Amino acid sequence: MRAAAYWLLLFAAPGYAAAATPATCPPPGWDRAALDSLKRDEFALVDAARREALAQGLLACLADPDPTLRDGIAYEALSAWMRKGALPAPALRGLRDALYTRLDGAEGEGYAQPFAALVLAEVARTDRVAAWMSAEERTTMVARAVRYETSVRDYRGYDARTGWRHGVAHGADWLMQLTLNPAVDEAQLVAIVDAVAAQAVPESGHAYVFGEPERLAAPVLYAARRGFRDEAQWTAWFAALPARLGDAKQAYRDPVWLARRHDLLAFLQAIYVSADVSDDARLRVLLPGATAALKAMR
Repeated sequence: MRAAAYWLLLFAAPGYAAAATPATCPPPGWDRAALDSLKRDEFALVDAARREALAQGLLACLADPDPTLRDGIAYEALSAWMRKGALPAPALRGLRDALYTRLDGAEGEGYAQPFAALVLAEVARTDRVAAWMSAEERTTMVARAVRYETSVRDYRGYDARTGWRHGVAHGADWLMQLTLNPAVDEAQLVAIVDAVAAQAVPESGHAYVFGEPERLAAPVLYAARRGFRDEAQWTAWFAALPARLGDAKQAYRDPVWLARRHDLLAFLQAIYVSADVSDDARLRVLLPGATAALKAMR
């Protein structure tokens, strides 16, 4: 697909109609004790129909303020089942479409969308391991992931009481899984790495402190391993990043400028170190551009 057509799809693609998702957590037929017991059993659930129903039911728990339920049970259960291949394609489609609906919903307390993105990363992984999406479905997923990552404005990461939100990092994980999929084409890879660039230097001047730059670096590193750009093209991509710091007259005088510099340095350093220690020539083509961008920030 041509890049221009892809970007039109990015902003125009409608969401798929999602199956109705229970609004209660724990889902009907389950209580917290039963879910805790299921976790102790490593989420083993022999009855396939019951497992698939619970997978849909646990989506409501992705918005729960209790991190032991949201992250420790809902996300872990869904991830475990998908990584074991325990959910068939129809169930995965139902989960994916319901998660798209959650991405489009109200932000609430800020948990639902980041955790929808994190679970969608696992959905994307299943298609990478054993393809089940059509080309059209995959194109829509890439557009969804790019749109989500570039739209994140809630930069809260970890809270000792309420746990993780981490929207940017979760979106980066989703982009990473898509980048690893050989069925994702060059135009889509361009959109993915450009989405990374948008959040590598947040316009708001938020300073990352929860490992976001390393997570953002991952899609770029894996895109480079796909060999879809040469050294000159990557160098041009990196050269555009320092301009995102803003007005040079504000250098070292403005907290927002300083926060942007902090973020970009961390991102570039993550790229540089990973490429420098690698023997993979496809990764080492990143070094000249990353080095030049780092020097430009002195």
